[in-house]
Amino acid sequence: MRNTLNQRGEGKVGCIVSLLVLAILGAVGIKAIPVLYSNNELSSAVDDVAARAGILPQATIELQLRQKIKELDIPEALAPGAVVVKKSGDAMAGTCTVHVNYTRKIDFFGLYTYPLTTNTTKSIPFVDAR
Repeated sequence: MRNTLNQRGEGKVGCIVSLLVLAILGAVGIKAIPVLYSNNELSSAVDDVAARAGILPQATIELQLRQKIKELDIPEALAPGAVVVKKSGDAMAGTCTVHVNYTRKIDFFGLYTYPLTTNTTKSIPFVDAR
């Protein structure tokens, strides 16, 4: 039988450090993942709504995007000028351009605040299917 009194216990320190790093990564993920997910969902919604631009007027596109922004709880995107929709072309064919520009702040438990800037422009051609 081995005598455990002479062991140095170095494995315990490594385990504690690993658990601490894992806890920090988990805490960062809890704060960052919902913000990144909602930004990704908004980008998908912009693609979906702009793809139907041939059958929707510009005001309806803006309204649908605002509803999606409220659903995703992104108050920064509701600011004036944060989401701009423009349709160009005639009634039969053209381009729908949606410009999204806002900054969200991810607060990491008061220790650090990361500004996540979303600045994208989607330009999708459309053809009226009527």
